Amino acid sequence: MSTEWDLQICCMGAGYVGGPTMAVIAKMCPKIRVCVIDLNQAQVDAWNSPTFDLPIYEPGLPEVVKESRGRNLFFSTSINEEIARADIIFISVNTPTKTQGIGAGRAANIKNCELCARTIAEVSTTNKIIVEKSTVPVRTATAIRRVLQCNDKGLQFDVLSNPEFLAEGTAVKDLLKPDRVLIGGSQSPEGLAAAEKLVKVYANWIPREQILTTNLWSSECAKLVANAFLAQRVSSINSISALCEATGADVCEISRAVGMDARIGSRFLQSSVGFGGSCFQKDILNLVYLCETYGLDECAQYWNQVILMNNYQKKRFSEKMVSKMFNTVTGKKVAILGYAFKKDTGDVRETPSMFVARDLFEEGAKIHVYDPQVKREDMWQEMEYTCNMSPAKTPGLDEAIVTAPDAYSACSGAHALATLTEWDEFKTLDFEKIYKSMAKPAFIFDGRNILDHDKLRKIGFEVHVIGKPDPAAFTDL
Repeated sequence: MSTEWDLQICCMGAGYVGGPTMAVIAKMCPKIRVCVIDLNQAQVDAWNSPTFDLPIYEPGLPEVVKESRGRNLFFSTSINEEIARADIIFISVNTPTKTQGIGAGRAANIKNCELCARTIAEVSTTNKIIVEKSTVPVRTATAIRRVLQCNDKGLQFDVLSNPEFLAEGTAVKDLLKPDRVLIGGSQSPEGLAAAEKLVKVYANWIPREQILTTNLWSSECAKLVANAFLAQRVSSINSISALCEATGADVCEISRAVGMDARIGSRFLQSSVGFGGSCFQKDILNLVYLCETYGLDECAQYWNQVILMNNYQKKRFSEKMVSKMFNTVTGKKVAILGYAFKKDTGDVRETPSMFVARDLFEEGAKIHVYDPQVKREDMWQEMEYTCNMSPAKTPGLDEAIVTAPDAYSACSGAHALATLTEWDEFKTLDFEKIYKSMAKPAFIFDGRNILDHDKLRKIGFEVHVIGKPDPAAFTDL
């Protein structure tokens, strides 16, 4: 250990988890040297941007990075050197769902975690603590530990699990004031000592009673279960939204009434076009596969239904748009306001907007997308990965999906607009101006329940909302 620093931490992976997590550790622990390493030079260059134009959008993150970068926070592609000097190494790399082979479509691919472990074993010259930060299947630590134990240098590697519980858009807040920090480790004397060393890092700013220590397997499993429970709540209220539209009930009123029950609570009871992001679907599918692997078929079917309901909600929204617009959108301009999977992020992974855009494209619509943080190249990259569609392989896609510079140009001349991300700026748009610029009848499909629907109807829009009855279809509301 260097005499200049109390501790040296290295994080393998400069993405949505590794970058913000290490930036906050550096901010709160000025006597700890923190370096984030990545093979992607462009990614590292963006983290080192002199104007702090970081590779991910996260409120408050530039200020955190600015405070520590160059002091005790560094971003580098010097993989071997930084691993060799570190006392604690976080593995924070992507663990995507397998696309082929055994468990394809459900199991997590931990190839990147294994490659990290092999690199650590190869270049290390001192004992180290290895921390799983990536979301991984239960018992992944066994694989990592076996790879590390095969080193021929007599080195000791203690493996810990420290899953992240961040929500994009509030990641900095979640890191500074977390509900809990979870650290899992071997219950051997060496494992307990390693866990305590990591506990002391977080204890620089987090009360000890909020730092939970468990065995490795409980920690790995808890991350999957937490995301499964959150996604389950979203799918539960979305299933009720369909019932509300059919019966005349209002899903917002139901959510409020149900959420006031202290046993249930109000969070994650907002009906929408569906959940997205990198975690919920991937983690539930991972949980489904684990249940299947251990012969727990009923458990697997239970959790898989959360995914099926989410898919149903996205498809239901697209089909309602087409049916309400006289059963055809061929040749019609449709504005999509919001492409990120949620507000305050530029992340488009598994975003519901992509699936709605895909459905409308297949129906022949001309789609104009506006999102304040999403880049066109990110849209195409995710669409190719998830939907196997891209300008290169899908004729007409590049011309059919236009990215607009602002909401007003996206809506000008459109037959319909759909709000698919709950960006605050959409609530304050001049909808009278938008109405005048649109083809008539002008349709609004609110997939996030964020607009003033009565006001919009008075302007002249035909408004359809997730989980709310159509006033034209009921006489007794």
